[in-house]
Amino acid sequence: MKAEKDKVVSIVYELEVDDGENGKEFYERVDKSQPFAFLFGANNILPKLEEAIEGKAVGDTFEVFIDFENGYGDYEENKKVYVSKSAFKENGKKNLELLKVGKVVTMEDDKGNPMRGEILKIDYKGVLMDFNFPLAGYDLYFKGEVIDIRDAEQEEIDHGHVHGPGGHAH
Repeated sequence: MKAEKDKVVSIVYELEVDDGENGKEFYERVDKSQPFAFLFGANNILPKLEEAIEGKAVGDTFEVFIDFENGYGDYEENKKVYVSKSAFKENGKKNLELLKVGKVVTMEDDKGNPMRGEILKIDYKGVLMDFNFPLAGYDLYFKGEVIDIRDAEQEEIDHGHVHGPGGHAH
């Protein structure tokens, strides 16, 4: 079986990143104890990574360089914004667990879409948050192996993503 549209592909990999200033640095390892599974052809991974895996079989390896423009884009200073401290209230009280520098929280934009933001600073102006993707501005170097391929279930195809063992509830 080959990695192609409507197949669930499981991979292991090592990812190194390069910000253009400090050279390559180790970022992440996904190993066989918890492989990364995705629905091929459903736009669930970076297109260049999917291209590198396309047509591979179980046991095949891959290596791919993805520049920042084809990865997560450039780092944008305008995605660092102040948010009112009142946005961190639950039941009318400040949620002190959320208000910590370095904490990553999910917020919503004005259309209700989820946005991941990291708290950079808390001061009299409010909470300075960075809404850039963590790997924005980095070139990516993936090296990995395909460890499993299976036919996707119709429900996975309909939903556009992989379901874990025992199914998936929305």
